[in-house]
Amino acid sequence: MTRSAPQDLTPSYRRCRELAARHGRTYFLATRLLPAERRPAVHALYGFARVVDDIVDTDTDTAEGGAVDRAAALDVVEQQLAAALAGRAVDDSYAGPVLPALADTIRRYDIPVEYFRAFLESMRMDVPGTPGYRATYPDLATLRHYMYGSAAVIGLQMLPVLGTSVPTGDAAPCAAALGEAFQLTNFLRDVGEDLDRGRVYLPADELAAFGVDADLLRYGRRTGTVDPRVRRALAHLVALTRSVYRRAEPGLDMLAPRARPGIRVAFVLYGDILDEIERYDFRILDRRATVPRRRRLAVALPLLGKSLLPGTR
Repeated sequence: MTRSAPQDLTPSYRRCRELAARHGRTYFLATRLLPAERRPAVHALYGFARVVDDIVDTDTDTAEGGAVDRAAALDVVEQQLAAALAGRAVDDSYAGPVLPALADTIRRYDIPVEYFRAFLESMRMDVPGTPGYRATYPDLATLRHYMYGSAAVIGLQMLPVLGTSVPTGDAAPCAAALGEAFQLTNFLRDVGEDLDRGRVYLPADELAAFGVDADLLRYGRRTGTVDPRVRRALAHLVALTRSVYRRAEPGLDMLAPRARPGIRVAFVLYGDILDEIERYDFRILDRRATVPRRRRLAVALPLLGKSLLPGTR
């Protein structure tokens, strides 16, 4: 029997790296501090998440048609993932270009496939017309259910790739919390852009405690003003997000030593986004808080040196 030639994974891994470099500045910078042999796998995880996120956020002419198209596309992605994991070829539609690298990463590091199914399930919650769709979240518990699939599992996917100095199960709660902290930060940073898509990823009951609702947020987006009630609500949510970072922080020292500098950079720089939100005096409805490049380099370069020291293996 003739054995088929092994698939060339180089183009797929290259595509994943390009996606990370283009769309995830902080993420990509942190990845540069990881051991070289681990970076392609991290890029593969990012590339898949990025492609699926782009499918969900695709602009369409009509909400109804767009919802049907995006829901169908997510079904195709799930089928493509199953085919790639079974060793079958997939075409270049939707997630096809990144799937050879992802499937290789999943097999190489024995990452549970359930994490990717949970991710796709949360992505469906972003598509109008699908079961479970939500444009708003009534409370933090409901938002955390969404974030399990959209963020916590990202941290859990990363653990086998990064390696740990303790049993993986001991580090898992901190990894999940870190994914949640990063996503809560994104929700605050991107609140204006999400309003344009008809979504609010801030818990309605937490906002209501300060007299804030979606209409008031939309008014601030439209006028570029910050109502004092909105400012107080955002200050509260920044504090809540920092509490999730504190839950996640012990997990940094549970990682394999060579992985710690890269994840520490991401931890610090994502936390800095919260500082920038405060520096903007919470005027983030009509603009995006970003960490200046000089600050990113100031954080990354010392840790890069540390990652190169003998013994950090």
